[in-house]
Amino acid sequence: MSEPVFSESATNAFRRQAEACRKLGSPFTAALCEIFADEGLPAGPVLDRVTGWEGRMHGGADSVPLRLAGALHYLALSGLDSKLADIYPPNGAKMPTSETIFGAIERNGAFIDRYLDSPPQTNETGRSAILLPCFLHLRDRFDKPLVLSELGSSAGLNQNWHRYRYEYGRWSWGDLDSPVTLACEWRGDEPPPVHLRATVSDCAGCDISPVPIDTEDERLRLTSYVWADQPTRLARLSGALSVAAAHPPSVEAAGAADWLARRLEDARQGELHVVFHTIMWQYMPLEEQQRAQSLIEDAGRRATADAPFAWVRFEADRASDGAALTATIWPGGQPDGEQVTLGRGDFHGRWIDWRPGA
Repeated sequence: MSEPVFSESATNAFRRQAEACRKLGSPFTAALCEIFADEGLPAGPVLDRVTGWEGRMHGGADSVPLRLAGALHYLALSGLDSKLADIYPPNGAKMPTSETIFGAIERNGAFIDRYLDSPPQTNETGRSAILLPCFLHLRDRFDKPLVLSELGSSAGLNQNWHRYRYEYGRWSWGDLDSPVTLACEWRGDEPPPVHLRATVSDCAGCDISPVPIDTEDERLRLTSYVWADQPTRLARLSGALSVAAAHPPSVEAAGAADWLARRLEDARQGELHVVFHTIMWQYMPLEEQQRAQSLIEDAGRRATADAPFAWVRFEADRASDGAALTATIWPGGQPDGEQVTLGRGDFHGRWIDWRPGA
């Protein structure tokens, strides 16, 4: 067994991640993070890497606890460590123990060390349940086909939002035969115009480091960052990957500002152009944020009645209940656009409190 030799920042990082996992319905991953917070790590390359980490241990692009959790989940999913696979969901029926987890780390130290090089990427498909009401709302307002530009696309799975099935309790939308069904608790105001179908004439995105999903190993790595005891999220990711195989997303390796400079160069006559992003703005450097926002606002000021433009954001704020859903719409009577509050939503798309204009 290891001694708890973590720094205070490392211990706190794993403790905070444990609290977040429990709050978001993952007791297994919460217990995993608590083991590390309470007992540290066994001696070896993983301990050396974590204790010597430069940068933020928790949150942001680093998120060391989620990198380590992803590495262990990959070992279980792939069968590279059969002892670990035996105790992981859906095989195991109990919480992880330090003996089993530390044994896996000792056996696979070099592999885990390499796995920690990459930030966690889940491409949370559940966020499409947050985006759908926004797109229907805008589609109804302007009655034009959608041109969509996504920032921080990851693997681009949310670009296929119009090919998924949605169940909100009070209403539903989409293809009954879709391999992806997103169940989302509906709160707040009346539903958007659910009678409308999606007309998407163009959809593309960018990411500073796109997540490849062409090979089985690449798809397995993406799956590893989904918490092991959340079968609903795992199932919808599997379904979204099958949709992506038939309808490959378009994701360019580029920073948001550089990509927008090209993407927004020309107005889209007869179409509604929507720039959107979900839980990524906070990860961009301030200078990049400012440049991207300036490009978006410049494009908005060039918008016309025949070529409207909108900026949809689903991003964390200081409130404790999920993330804010907002939009800026041009032309809206003001040079800076019409600022619209649309509501709030759960980070994983479990609920949406839809209150447009509130």
